[in-house]
Amino acid sequence: MAKSQIWFGFALLALLLVSAIADDVVVLTDDSFEKEVGKDKGALVEFYAPWCGHCKKLAPEYEKLGASFKKAKSVLIAKVDCDEQKSVCTKYGVSGYPTIQWFPKGSLEPQKYEGPRNAEALAEYVNKEGGTNVKLAAVPQNVVVLTPDNFDEIVLDQNKDVLVEFYAPWCGHCKSLAPTYEKVATVFKQEEGVVIANLDADAHKALGEKYGVSGFPTLKFFPKDNKAGHDYDGGRDLDDFVSFINEKSGTSRDSKGQLTSKAGIVESLDALVKELVAASEDEKKAVLSRIEEEASNLKGSTARYGKLYLKLAKSYIEKGSDYASKETERLGRVLGKSISPVKADELTLKRNILTTFVASS
Repeated sequence: MAKSQIWFGFALLALLLVSAIADDVVVLTDDSFEKEVGKDKGALVEFYAPWCGHCKKLAPEYEKLGASFKKAKSVLIAKVDCDEQKSVCTKYGVSGYPTIQWFPKGSLEPQKYEGPRNAEALAEYVNKEGGTNVKLAAVPQNVVVLTPDNFDEIVLDQNKDVLVEFYAPWCGHCKSLAPTYEKVATVFKQEEGVVIANLDADAHKALGEKYGVSGFPTLKFFPKDNKAGHDYDGGRDLDDFVSFINEKSGTSRDSKGQLTSKAGIVESLDALVKELVAASEDEKKAVLSRIEEEASNLKGSTARYGKLYLKLAKSYIEKGSDYASKETERLGRVLGKSISPVKADELTLKRNILTTFVASS
């Protein structure tokens, strides 16, 4: 297979993986609005602005609603960013944020929702208007909840990099951060060496004072090698947090929680793989010995990658030069199916390393 075809396959697979991870709340645009709304489903639509404080406060409640109604065949839970999609927001008379409107099945004539802005009240309203009987789903929590009883055990664990949010339940900025922070925890939930946690520093004042917390939310990072902790001063968007953890912890995750193409790659072993591919049959065993030696010197998470490099190098020698391209194609087919996150990580690491074999052929 030509290199261009293989790289196209990688790009297509990445696109499919991203597309497969859809939000529970449907994102509508000027172009898609009337293709989704006014059809065979009743639709609850939130018109919002990204900078709006009330919208940020509503976000976790609305996401909980979306998760609960995700499988309801007769109801759509959707949202429109009015900063980006001005035409449709103007058309439906949106003048403040958030504005929530109900569009009955088969109609583009909305009625404004005037009730409480919490998941329970919204679900009751949607069930009444949509003729459904959906119960609110329990939203999985990936943020580790800290208390004085478990703080030292979790945060001071020298095998873990730990990001801690010190918050207060009444703090508006904390409420705004909550849905993003939960997404950060979800992104890194497969990483054994990373913990995303929070502590109610209003209820547990002594711990907050111990770490110099004077305002909310305060975020502190406790890396494996510095359990004194230091302030996190980066941005508070999902991508900001993900970039920070990747840099500090040596992880390679994107904002969807998928491993990136850099995951598992060890530069010194990549260089040896290139030598292996270029070597004559008589020289291959000598290069393999060098790969084995280099892999044995690796520590931490990279030791796992070293073992995988060695295993794949042995398979490459035993099965022939077309092994890498054929195995890469097979992995692409498997990754395109519905598999567990653990399995997806395992196969992605293998595919990433095989990329060097393919590119060097």
